[in-house]
Amino acid sequence: MAKTVLWPWMLLFLASARTQQASPEGVLNCCEGDVLFLLDSSGSVPTYEHSRLLSFLSDLLLPFSLGEDQVRVALLQVGTEPKVEFDFSTHYSQRSLQGAVQNIRPLRGDTNTVEALRIATERLLRPGAPGSSRQGLPRVLVWLTDGVKPGDVTGPMGVLRDEGVAVLVVSTGHGNYQVLKDVATPPSDKHLYFVDIDALNIITEDLRNAIIEIIRAERMTARDISTSSATLQWRPVLTGLNGFYEIRFGPVPTGGAGSVGGGPGTSPSVGGGQYQRFTQSADSSTARLTGLKPDTTYVATLTPESNEQAFNALSVTFTTKPEVLSPAVISISELGSNSVRINWGPLQPESVMSYYVEYSSLPSGKLSAVTIGGTQNSTVLRNLQPDTTYLITVSARHSSGTERAMSVKVCTEEVTPALSDLQLTTVGSDSVQVEWTGSGSGLRGYWLTWEDQQNQVSAERTTMYLPPESLSTRLSHLPPLARVCVSPIYRTARGDGLCCTAHFHSDALSYGYQS
Repeated sequence: MAKTVLWPWMLLFLASARTQQASPEGVLNCCEGDVLFLLDSSGSVPTYEHSRLLSFLSDLLLPFSLGEDQVRVALLQVGTEPKVEFDFSTHYSQRSLQGAVQNIRPLRGDTNTVEALRIATERLLRPGAPGSSRQGLPRVLVWLTDGVKPGDVTGPMGVLRDEGVAVLVVSTGHGNYQVLKDVATPPSDKHLYFVDIDALNIITEDLRNAIIEIIRAERMTARDISTSSATLQWRPVLTGLNGFYEIRFGPVPTGGAGSVGGGPGTSPSVGGGQYQRFTQSADSSTARLTGLKPDTTYVATLTPESNEQAFNALSVTFTTKPEVLSPAVISISELGSNSVRINWGPLQPESVMSYYVEYSSLPSGKLSAVTIGGTQNSTVLRNLQPDTTYLITVSARHSSGTERAMSVKVCTEEVTPALSDLQLTTVGSDSVQVEWTGSGSGLRGYWLTWEDQQNQVSAERTTMYLPPESLSTRLSHLPPLARVCVSPIYRTARGDGLCCTAHFHSDALSYGYQS
């Protein structure tokens, strides 16, 4: 009898000792996602079974590389009052995680799985809250239960699955098969496990592989793509291992990107041997591809090479940008009456030797020109005529011998001189004689306004237009303090005006403003 009692505890001791070993660096540096374990810790789970489940978790998680950009783990225990033992932001090393798992104590009480799922949904598996899952990354819920009175979990589990959470179930009992099958994410042969408590090690590798299949992040992307270059970026799966990355790239063969294939462990075709090859060190995560052709679809293959572990080959297909010769666009950023700043692009100092800017007034003005260095993409043209349309042409001389030109029409601003003199002379008790000095050429008339200075709330503004030859007018029936303003009007804008206030008293006086 003594042997049957001690034997399970010896197994538990050996398993616990095994989990305290250092995590093998880089063994599963393949994944990126958040995994929440929902651990049944109610009174229906004996202390021995609870310890076996924790030992199983230690073995299951030991190979994973943890970190903010890798795998994160949270654990929620189920009891009368469910408890978050640690959230996704707590453990970033195997040493920390393994120690926390070994120190977990059972809660006991009822199997309040419904409340536990509410906490899981609101606090852990919905991105945004502190310590919760990350936006845009895979989320996995692993439910470890004895299958006894799980509660009405079908609805809450269905909500999680609808939100993209993969649900995996491990049951150490044999009841409620239909309930557990309904909540597990299909296919059930990969995501639902029934196993005796002393045989958990049988499913460790299968369950780990099921999790990896969901959160695997062995992928490569192409970024910073230009007409002649691109950058490859990948997860550095060889970190901590001896080895190197082999990179091959070349145009997609005739038949299009659809002919590029290859499953895990295979390399897609890169143009029937018309490819380039180079290697990168084991700690690399990016590589720059240069010398590419514009508007061409390429396929790049990355193969991690190591004698310590086998890895899948990764591939990505991308298309370089079409070649755009400068100048492709011209814009105006500063416009005055006798000057204009003209801008063009794109700036291509590696291929453009110089720019030649020609400009003349339309329809038949004198042609002027200026030469600009290939590193500049703007210049100011001065000594232009106001209110005049110019044709401006920017020509680029490329080092390849190609020349490209682009033209734009620009109209300089009209000169709008301000009113230089305004004078009011009171005539009687409510009239004034308004006189002013005429402005320069291009004048289209004058705009007069007046309003009561004493009544700012309900005062009405009166306006009047006068032709350009007018230099005076008489205004009658004005309020005691009338503010009179005169502004010159030009073809494209109104010039700055002057204002005076009329003061009525017994003696008619002449007063005004002169600049």
